[in-house]
Parts: sequence; structure tokens; C-alpha cells
Amino acid sequence: MNGYEIVKYLHSGFRFVVLLLIVLAILTALAGWLGKKAYTQGNRKLYLFAMISAHTQLLIGIALYFLSPFVQFGSNTMKAPDIRYWTVEHLTMMLVAIVLITIGHSKSKKAVLPEAKHRAVAIFYLLAVVIIVAAIVLAKRPLLGITA
Repeated sequence: MNGYEIVKYLHSGFRFVVLLLIVLAILTALAGWLGKKAYTQGNRKLYLFAMISAHTQLLIGIALYFLSPFVQFGSNTMKAPDIRYWTVEHLTMMLVAIVLITIGHSKSKKAVLPEAKHRAVAIFYLLAVVIIVAAIVLAKRPLLGITA
């Protein structure tokens, strides 16, 4: 197994951790926001770990980006759908998702009221997960499978 395959499997498998933490954060935030619940240290840690896992996945993805044979820069990059997807579209969508998660976490930290803290995470993390799922679906890869 070469370096590319190791990083590819790590990136493919770690997405389950990321999606699980983000979905848990969204559900917790929605319950806190709509139920007008207190903002606890447990909430803060869950939201933080979800963001950290997404950033970790981004770093693994960047390593994969430079190892992948599907990422190519040439005259045919934008003409070939698979090459364009992996070189431009996947990276762009995931960067947007990471930015949304980071903004949501930042707004949550700055908010004073518990409902506002939960609302920021619920909205921004939800937007991010929609983009992440769309990017996985556009890759024509199984959402719940390990990329071979």
C-alpha cells in the first residue's frame, strides 16, 4: 500500500467521525435553540470537537490533494469532468463547508444568549453538512462506504 492509498483510506474513513460529530452538534444545537435550553460545557465541547474534526479532515484532504492522480493541472483539467471535480469542485465545496463551520463556531462563541449560541451552530453547521453531503454525492461515491 502506497502513501496515496493510505491517505485516501484515512480521508474516506475519517469522514464518518466528522459527519457523526457534525450531525450530533446540529441535533444538539437544534434542541438547545428550539427548546430554549442552557448552553453547557458539554455543548461547547461537542461543537468544538465537531469543528476540530472538520479541520482535521481538511488537512488530510489537502495531503490527499497533492498525492492524488485525479488532481491534474493542464489544458484538459476543466474539460474532463472527473479531473475538474477532484481538482476544483470538491476542494471548493469542502473549503466553503469548513468556512461555514468555523463561522458558526465563532458566532456561537461571541453570542451572549444561550439560544443565539445554539442557533449559530445549528444554522451554519447544517449549511455545511448539506454542502459536504452534496460533494460526496457529486463524487459518485457511496455516502456510507469506504472509498476503494
